Amino acid sequence: MVKYKKKNISVFGAHLKLSGAHQKADELQACQAVQVDHPNMTVRDLVHLYFDLGLHYKDIVALLASRHGCILSERHFKRILKFHGLFRRKGYTTLDRVVHFIQEQLQTSGQLCGYRWMYTKCKENGLHIKKENIRLIVKELDPRGVERRRRLHRRNYFAKGPNYIWHLDSYDKLKPFGICINGCIDGFSRKIIWTNAYTTSRDSKNHWRLGSYMESVNRLGGCPRIVRGDRGTENVQVRDFQRFLCHNMHDGSGIDSYIEGASTANQQIESWWGFLRRESMEFYISCESSCEYCILLITYLRPTSLVFLLCNIYTFFQNELDETIDVWDSHVIRPSKNDRVPSGRPRIMYMFPELYRSDDCISPVDRADMELCQRDCNGRVTAASSR
Repeated sequence: MVKYKKKNISVFGAHLKLSGAHQKADELQACQAVQVDHPNMTVRDLVHLYFDLGLHYKDIVALLASRHGCILSERHFKRILKFHGLFRRKGYTTLDRVVHFIQEQLQTSGQLCGYRWMYTKCKENGLHIKKENIRLIVKELDPRGVERRRRLHRRNYFAKGPNYIWHLDSYDKLKPFGICINGCIDGFSRKIIWTNAYTTSRDSKNHWRLGSYMESVNRLGGCPRIVRGDRGTENVQVRDFQRFLCHNMHDGSGIDSYIEGASTANQQIESWWGFLRRESMEFYISCESSCEYCILLITYLRPTSLVFLLCNIYTFFQNELDETIDVWDSHVIRPSKNDRVPSGRPRIMYMFPELYRSDDCISPVDRADMELCQRDCNGRVTAASSR
């Protein structure tokens, strides 16, 4: 009797499984016949479409529910995929077809594509294959292209000659001691145009940076073709004066005579700041406290009073800067991989550009414009000093 009950139970369970399988098949067939808002497209067509696009299962289920009004669970969606023979890791395309397709792509602009982009192209063209296999095939068929794409291509710096471009920036590493340094360097020769010590780097308050710019323009008898600085407010006045003095050049407005960018990308002046710190300023930056700093200044300046100390502190740092500038302008810059950048002594490259097959690119400035800018600059500096 017990055996008979077990037999009846097993038969009854088999009947339930069979009826459940028939029910699932009926549901799948019903899903195929459901029409959606797209004409002549059923759920089966949409499933094939989204599956071939490589979407995740949960994304396909969400799209069917939100866009097409067909609500399915993810589990039932997997049944539909299995019913139609759609698998991610089965039924791969033969390698012959894939190799033939990639060879055709390498004959055209496809030779510029990496293996990830080529994998997407294969999917778009109905080829089902692993991404790793695509990588190996591309590496075998186009080894030179793979090696070329692995390299980091950097832009090469180029300046036509002295005074073609000036690089402008500030150095704030001594700011805890009340010293801010501003400098400008020639892009071709790397000669220092000016480097001065101020109380602050905010030129909108004291206008010293503008004064250094106008002093250099007067001394050289013209302005550079381009000035390169960052987007700080301290460069606004130099930008306006540079564009005004160059309004007769370039496009007639002088807009192109001043370019802005990230301070970290201003490599020419950043190289000078690195040299300045290594050869001079590191000695003062390494002072662990302001007390050590004051003791150091008193030792070097031997002031008779506190007023004398405060008045001569900037003269002390300016003399230190001038000595470092003399060494920089006389040292030899080694050749680099960039053939378009000359090597040699900055002072010689700046004064004798013909030795490097170049010309001085200084832009002559109208005398009336120069005097107008000079009067404006003197007025601003005088007003700032009286505050």
